Amino acid sequence: MSNNDVTGMQVYYYYVCKRKLWYFSNELTMESENENVKIGKIIDETRNTIVVDTGSQEKQLIKDTVVFTLYLPENKKVSVDGKYIVARPEDRIKKKFKKIR
Repeated sequence: MSNNDVTGMQVYYYYVCKRKLWYFSNELTMESENENVKIGKIIDETRNTIVVDTGSQEKQLIKDTVVFTLYLPENKKVSVDGKYIVARPEDRIKKKFKKIR
C-alpha cells in the first residue's frame, strides 16, 4: 500500500475523531492496560490544552509546558515536547512533521 492509499479505518477515524486519525496515520497507539501509561486517557483537547482522565479526576494540561512520553512497540520510547503539538486537532492532521533520528 502506498502512502496515498486511504484505508477504511482512516475514513472511520476522519468522521469519528480526527485526533485518532492523526495518531493512527502516524502509527502512534496507547494501550490503557500498559503499565507505562501513567496519567490516563485523553478525553478532550483544544488548541492549547489536553484534558486527561486519571480515573479519580480530570486533569487539564497545558500542551507547551509538558513533555509526552510515548511507549512504542519493540521497546522504543519517544518523547514529544508539547510545544510541537500546540494546534487544534483538526489542523494538526494537515501539519507536516520532520522525522528526527
